[in-house]
Amino acid sequence: MAKKSAPFKGLIIGILLVAGLFLVFQFVRVSPDQQAKAVVDEFYHYEQEGDFSKSWALFHSAMKKKFPKGGYIQDRAHVFMTHFGVESFTYTAGKPEQIKKWKMSKIGPALENVYKILVTQTYKGKYGNFDLKQEVFVVKDKDEWRIVWDYNQ
Repeated sequence: MAKKSAPFKGLIIGILLVAGLFLVFQFVRVSPDQQAKAVVDEFYHYEQEGDFSKSWALFHSAMKKKFPKGGYIQDRAHVFMTHFGVESFTYTAGKPEQIKKWKMSKIGPALENVYKILVTQTYKGKYGNFDLKQEVFVVKDKDEWRIVWDYNQ
């Protein structure tokens, strides 16, 4: 009987270890700036893959109003892939910078607790190599971090 209880003890120890790790991960919180950066990385990963439907889903509701889903998907594929003659790109995202209040445009509402991240996309296409730099803003929209672009002039 002692030999049969050894696997049972191992199972109990394994369950306790998994439960302990789960609890540790529950208490370790990812900082807001890391969450904002993660959304930017997810957005540009989808853009690299040409999955513009998934990248569009990461837009703030104000951006979704500006770009209906079908039009966004069509435009992104057309402009970047067809006109620039590129199949994909690489990108770097800078360090998130917190902004207490910011507006997407002069007439829009002020958004609070916004993170600004400089993104540099590097393209290699039929017209040569070029970088596109854009400040990307990340803000909570219904408790989810979402992407916003700047339309201030």
